[in-house]
Amino acid sequence: MESIYLDHAATSPMHPDVIATMADIMQNYYGNPSSIHHLGRSASQKLEEAREVIAKSLDVKPHEIIFNSGGTEGDNTAILETAFSRQSEGKHLITTQIEHPAVLNTLRYLEDKGFEVTYLAVDQKGRISLDELKSALRKDTILVSIMYGNNEIGNLMPIKEIGELLQDHPAYFHTDAVQAYGNQTIHPHELGIDLLSTSAHKVNGPRGVGFLYKNDAIRLPSLLHGGEQEEKRRAGTENLAGICGFAKAVELLTTEEREKRGKTYQQFTELVLQGLKDAQVDYQVNGDLDHKLPHILNLRLKGIPSDLLLMKLDLKGIAISTGSACTAGNVDPSHVLEAMYGKNAPEVKESVRVSFGYGNTEAEVQRFTQELVAAVQQLRK
Repeated sequence: MESIYLDHAATSPMHPDVIATMADIMQNYYGNPSSIHHLGRSASQKLEEAREVIAKSLDVKPHEIIFNSGGTEGDNTAILETAFSRQSEGKHLITTQIEHPAVLNTLRYLEDKGFEVTYLAVDQKGRISLDELKSALRKDTILVSIMYGNNEIGNLMPIKEIGELLQDHPAYFHTDAVQAYGNQTIHPHELGIDLLSTSAHKVNGPRGVGFLYKNDAIRLPSLLHGGEQEEKRRAGTENLAGICGFAKAVELLTTEEREKRGKTYQQFTELVLQGLKDAQVDYQVNGDLDHKLPHILNLRLKGIPSDLLLMKLDLKGIAISTGSACTAGNVDPSHVLEAMYGKNAPEVKESVRVSFGYGNTEAEVQRFTQELVAAVQQLRK
């Protein structure tokens, strides 16, 4: 029985070219990029070449890219350092109820430190109200942090409109683009984004590496203190192999490849939904199907507990997700679905997330759909 991996929103397999690039760096460019000898200089050159590739993908300056350990560090840096460095201007921050825990838990930490946070509600499609955001803005608002695309339901947020709304407001605009980077065209300067965080392992790169984009127009102290790496903006010897692997993954995601994948994932989505309809399975799509990331599909199978469905599919070699977080053996309900439907709503316990990615085929999606239908029918009995 061959495994079918449909949990790419959690992490994605590394592309073979990425692995080859990293192996070359580890074997031939082992010098410290901060060293002044020839091995250090050659490593530094590879580091800056990678930075240029990343910067080009966003149409920003290489100087505006700060390499780090991934999305969580990027979110923490953007939020904590904005808060602590600007608290004399105000202590109010705005976010949404459906952000990633790396954002929500960081903001809850700041609440314990005396900051005030407004958590924008979402409707049953997972959409925020721009009018509510506008009403929430105050003179003492120093940061608005709203994700680019949601990691559980796939919704794309109105980033352009938020940027325009903040154009004449002093608040910094941060977006967690971990799920969106690599499958959306993102130009921060055009969108009014001041800070943007990403992670390589979502785009077929390695785990443990990412970057924070920081607009040159804003001030942001370093979260980590130590050496003078990344032009004193992020201490610690750079993960050169990881960074170069990340850059290779980005190079592979050309505009044409990104568009091709987007269309393929849309076809996969339609195939799954049509298969459910043909089998007369009672389901609903969670989120805004017309305005979402193409690789994420969140489904409620009505009357079917998601944990049992997940186990049945796992026994068939199929990996999907409930969208819930497991901590120390306890499964917590999805805070995203709770924000959309309410804490005791059936959608919270009857929904699964399917996420497509590199390597998936139409045959795999067809088999998954067949097994999904069979599992639902068995559980109904």
